[in-house]
Amino acid sequence: MIEIITLFAVFLAIFIYGMTVMRIGLYNLSHQKLRVILLKMTNTPFKGMLIGTIVTAILQSSSAVMVITIGFIAAGLLSFKQSIGIILGTNIGTTLTAEFLTFDLFYSIFPLLIIGAILLLTNHLVSFSSGAMLFGLGCLFVAMNGFENLADPLMTIPVVHTSIALANENGLIGIGLGTLLTAIIQSSTATTGIIMGFMSENLVTLPSGIAIIFGANIGTCITAFIASIGANKEAKLAAYAHIWLNILGVTLFFPFISFLGKFAEALTSLPDVQLAHVSLIFNLLSSIIALPLAGLLAAFIVRIHGKTA
Repeated sequence: MIEIITLFAVFLAIFIYGMTVMRIGLYNLSHQKLRVILLKMTNTPFKGMLIGTIVTAILQSSSAVMVITIGFIAAGLLSFKQSIGIILGTNIGTTLTAEFLTFDLFYSIFPLLIIGAILLLTNHLVSFSSGAMLFGLGCLFVAMNGFENLADPLMTIPVVHTSIALANENGLIGIGLGTLLTAIIQSSTATTGIIMGFMSENLVTLPSGIAIIFGANIGTCITAFIASIGANKEAKLAAYAHIWLNILGVTLFFPFISFLGKFAEALTSLPDVQLAHVSLIFNLLSSIIALPLAGLLAAFIVRIHGKTA
């Protein structure tokens, strides 16, 4: 059992390391433009959502974009109201990584790692950053294959078997499991990757997988909340808005898990792809529904948390 847990921890570390390295490469190539875009093109909620989606898709992390956004708010460069659109966009942008992870690139792993490692040894910014992206991508697919191969062995561990069994029976437990796991590992994408591995081995049902990714959306809010501690009032309000938007979105769509599952099954027969599609649909619809209500949501957050922030 210790060996299985150790291997799982190793693959999880490889996954998070791959995302970090890939993010560094992408950020090095675009950070100046991203900073200007975030600061100057978020004057309306729609523009903020669009920019939040693009920046999150580039940085491969909604948590990273939220931390940057809260930092800008704390520095007085962005307002709390501007952050609402960005938050909605980050929820959409992070689902694109899950879609990408469904590609079958097994035979490309070693070329990605080798070419990436070679480019990482160069001193030129563009080639180094390209190497980071390729090497990080290779690490992601190494980890994904690891999660899939470890799914069956992990089920022999009593606590894992019990947790998955309970999540398969009760959607609320699935949400709690996704929230807890994401809060611990600080990555909703990693949680999605792990569940995809279990679903590929038919150990997690589609409704349970959907509930778990719903929980992952809530769990990812912890990073932004931690980043807002000690910051100014508007930065804290942005963190609260992130939490509320995700909780309200999950609450709204929880009764429709079965419908979302059937819709995904009509699109594809592959379990991991079904989960990725549901994640995209859920976050896209949640953000579109919330967009016209951005002003009301901002007023609600101020009313609830304005005095305590």
